[in-house]
Amino acid sequence: MNRKAIFDAVRTMLRRGFTRREVAALDAAIDAAAAGTGVSPQDTVTGVTYPRQIAKVGPAGLALIKDFEGLAKVRPDGLVEAYPDPGTGGAPWTIGWGATGPDIGPGTVWTRSECDARLAIDVARHAADVVRALGDAPTTQAQFDALVSFHYNTGAIARATLTRRHRQGDFAGAAAEFARWNRAGGRVMAGLTRRREAEARLYRKEF
Repeated sequence: MNRKAIFDAVRTMLRRGFTRREVAALDAAIDAAAAGTGVSPQDTVTGVTYPRQIAKVGPAGLALIKDFEGLAKVRPDGLVEAYPDPGTGGAPWTIGWGATGPDIGPGTVWTRSECDARLAIDVARHAADVVRALGDAPTTQAQFDALVSFHYNTGAIARATLTRRHRQGDFAGAAAEFARWNRAGGRVMAGLTRRREAEARLYRKEF
C-alpha cells in the first residue's frame, strides 16, 4: 500500500500538515485496512482496546454508502466539485462520496483519487466510532454495516436511541428507529427516507 500517496492526498485536501494525533489516527486506519480489520484492535489515539468480532464495513455496507452518497458534481474534465447541503442550501458543503469538513466549501475541487482516498479514511473513522458506541453488544455484519452507513450520514451513533436499543438487544426496536432520522433543516427529505429504509432492511437481514 502506498502510504505516502494517501498522506499526500489528505494533506492536499486539508491544505495543511498533520498534528501528531492525526498522524497516529491515519496510520491506524491504514494499518487496519491493510490488515483487513477495518479498525485497529487498539485505538492508538486513546490507547483503549475494543474487543469486537466485527470492525470492518462489508461490501454491502460500502455499496449502500456509495449508492446514497453518490459522486455528484463531476465536471467534464473529471474533477469533482463541492455542493451545498440540500436541506440548508449551504453548510455543510459536501464533495466526493459525502465528505464534509472545515476544508470543504464553495469552490472546493478534488480529483477522483482524492475522493476515493477520503472515502476510505472516512469509512474507517466512522466504523471505529460505531465500534466504540456498541461496545461488546452482539452485532451481525449486516447490522454493523447498516449502523456505519447511518453514522456516516448523521454522525449520531453516540447519541441515537437506535444505538441504545441495539445495545439492549432490542433489534426490532432499533430497526424501527432508523425511520426517525429522515429530516434535514427541519424538513422530511425523500432521499433520507429512502436511505433509512435501505439501512433498516440491511440491519434486519440477519436477525
